[in-house]
Amino acid sequence: MTQKIQDHLYLLDDGRVRQFLITGEDRALLLDTGFADSHLLPAVRAVTDAPLTVLLTHGDPDHAGGLADFEEAWLNEKDWPLVQAPVRLHPLREGDTFCCGGFRLETVEIPGHTYGSVAFADRSRRLLFAGDSVQKEGPIYLFGKHRSVSLYLESQRRLLTMAGEFDTVLPCHHDCPIDPVWIGRNLEDAEALQAGRLPSEPHPTLPCRVYQGRWTAFYCTEEDRLR
Repeated sequence: MTQKIQDHLYLLDDGRVRQFLITGEDRALLLDTGFADSHLLPAVRAVTDAPLTVLLTHGDPDHAGGLADFEEAWLNEKDWPLVQAPVRLHPLREGDTFCCGGFRLETVEIPGHTYGSVAFADRSRRLLFAGDSVQKEGPIYLFGKHRSVSLYLESQRRLLTMAGEFDTVLPCHHDCPIDPVWIGRNLEDAEALQAGRLPSEPHPTLPCRVYQGRWTAFYCTEEDRLR
């Protein structure tokens, strides 16, 4: 599904994960590439034939799996080991800025969901593209050796100090758009997760437990909860 949500801004959704496309006169920005079988490129080309700059919020396979259809991408170096596609990667770092179609996206490093997770902030439009790190209700994945609950907490606390700069958060899963109030709600429940205060039950298929907070569910393990 392709949906125009603002002038020059499109939402691309295959039913499992969401990407964002920003179009300009002479270039376009694509935020994430979906799964390998999402076949995102034809959907992008149905909107624009401009040269593409691909920016990745992180390296999980539902965000970077479609990279094989593209020649290069920008990704935080801490997530480079997660990428299998033979593409040229450029380091994506705090403060890197990309302008297109009247948007000005500033990179904000928010490790935790993965060590290389980033968000993209457009302060003039009061928008935050949050990847998987801010979601309404979740579940938010925090299990596996490439994730850290402690770093997630630090990043959410940082985002909370910035929350007043945004009216809208655009996440890659579940409801979209959402209110920035979910930054604080995710943080509150992640703090309870780390402190061992959330009830949990085994996930039926994944090697983790489902921890249910007041607002947010997390996929995690007891070992990962303390990482």
